[in-house]
Amino acid sequence: MMKLFLFISLSFSNFIVAQNNAPQRTINDYRLAEDYYREGAFEKATQLFQKLYESNTFNTNYLGRLISCYQETSKFMMVEKLLVNNLKQNKNHAHFYVYLGYNYQKQLQLDKANENYALAINALEKNASYGGLIGQLFREYNLLDLAILAYEKTMLLNKNTNYNLQIAQIFGEKGDYQKMFEAYIDLVDKNEKYLNIVQRYSGKYISKDPENETNILFKKALLKKSASQPKAIWNVLLSWFFAQQKEYTKALIQEKALFSRGSNNLDAFFILGKIAFDNTSYSASKKCFNFIIEKSLNKNERIQAHFYLAKIAVDTKDPTTAVFFQSLFNIFGKSSATIQLQVAYADYLTFQKNKPNIARAILEEALSYATSKFEEARIKLKLGDVLVFTGEFNKALLYFSQIQIQLTDHVLAQEARFKAAQTSYFKGDFDWAKAQLKVLKGAATQLIANDAAALYLKILDNEPIDSIPSGLTEFAHAELLEFQNKNKEALTSLENLFTRKDIFPNGLIPSEVIYSDVLFLQAKLLLKQKKHEEAIAALSHIIRGDSQFFLADTIYFMIAETYYNDLKKTSKAQEYYQKIIFEYPGSIYVIDAREKYRSVRGDKL
Repeated sequence: MMKLFLFISLSFSNFIVAQNNAPQRTINDYRLAEDYYREGAFEKATQLFQKLYESNTFNTNYLGRLISCYQETSKFMMVEKLLVNNLKQNKNHAHFYVYLGYNYQKQLQLDKANENYALAINALEKNASYGGLIGQLFREYNLLDLAILAYEKTMLLNKNTNYNLQIAQIFGEKGDYQKMFEAYIDLVDKNEKYLNIVQRYSGKYISKDPENETNILFKKALLKKSASQPKAIWNVLLSWFFAQQKEYTKALIQEKALFSRGSNNLDAFFILGKIAFDNTSYSASKKCFNFIIEKSLNKNERIQAHFYLAKIAVDTKDPTTAVFFQSLFNIFGKSSATIQLQVAYADYLTFQKNKPNIARAILEEALSYATSKFEEARIKLKLGDVLVFTGEFNKALLYFSQIQIQLTDHVLAQEARFKAAQTSYFKGDFDWAKAQLKVLKGAATQLIANDAAALYLKILDNEPIDSIPSGLTEFAHAELLEFQNKNKEALTSLENLFTRKDIFPNGLIPSEVIYSDVLFLQAKLLLKQKKHEEAIAALSHIIRGDSQFFLADTIYFMIAETYYNDLKKTSKAQEYYQKIIFEYPGSIYVIDAREKYRSVRGDKL
């Protein structure tokens, strides 16, 4: 044991030296050797790794690479000689038997290979400390059953070790999903701290489709375990599982079961309610927040739950929404605690009821309740939106500018900068908008960065050159009208743009970049007006004119969803889902498209 400790200590010390104190020449040699190795220049890589290994024989990375280089150049005897010498000097280093066995396997000498693999496994009985390394090497060589055997034997010999996670992952690599899920669940059974890890790894195999094979296997394994060994943690895992399948009502049942066992924490209901809301599962979301209201004695929790109920009412266009908001202010009053509600109400009044002046008064009053610069910034952001809605651009820009000065580099300041750039774009001040958007392309939040990059490229691709009209000014105005919920006027503006002879002198020119953008906005507006066939025609026109349009996968998905959800033409929907699956495998829509495609086709996995 003392020798092993010395070996590990020396290995670690040499690793630190290699990483932190090694001469620059050694670092450069290693980088160059890795480059040669990746390029397949194994002879050159061999020379460098041989030199590196001789300078540090405890570095297993150097040794592994050197062995691989020898094998790639068919120098198997060199590998054998190197390993046999190492074993003579270090009889306890059982992992060398794995290297040696694989060297024989590469030469198709399977009896000798298996003999050495057995020596590695059997050596664990004398010293189980090498079990992790032996299991890892077997796994790297794709000897998965031997890797499982090494890990299991190590755990049997040393009760302080735990390789259940590695074993579960190997079952996944083997395609044995039933055993994989059983191993993951056993891991949680032994130690609940592994819950998040198990959710992360299991989540890679679970889809939104409840009929998916791996979903069924996970559910069976979990229900079997919960029946034999009842624990609250299984309700947590079941709730998570149902949420992955977007079966939020079933997830809620599990959370209620947990709550009935004495849990006073309502955080899980907030999380589930928000996820359901984000996925437009309003019924399940509403049940979550109503449960919080029923059970919570905390005023702030109750206000937050009511806030989401108000958002659900807005999104579902509930005719009693205005009355509901007023009832909440009657119950909770207007103060710092209800600022979020006041901002939401102002947004509703502006963008759904076309009452921006009342909304503005509400927001200006809300400023008097703000107790921090962050609350003040959130109110001013909405005030800016209301002012853009009414066409008071300079006043809106003033609010956005104030936020940027007060909260430099904060996410709210970045949001304000984007809104300022968007407002300038609406005004036709493209140069100033581009300057702001260029800064935001490196924004902290990916959503703002993506929106900024998209608008920046739209301006860059379409802005007028040498005072020659490009249509961007008119297009920006149409987008402003859409922002102001003036959809009919926006459509008219786009139709007028098509007839502009100074912009499209020969009629509709598909090669014009602005043309695709115009059609895309036109399709969105037509969909809002339930003119589904016309919207599909506009989207199809984009693809015919510009098949490389950067939103091509989005367009195909929009067409498929329109056929599927609105026109109920499933065969046509199937055609477009299929396009996404086979022509855009990297699309963010591919999972949804595959599941809808299978559903339309009537697949049962």
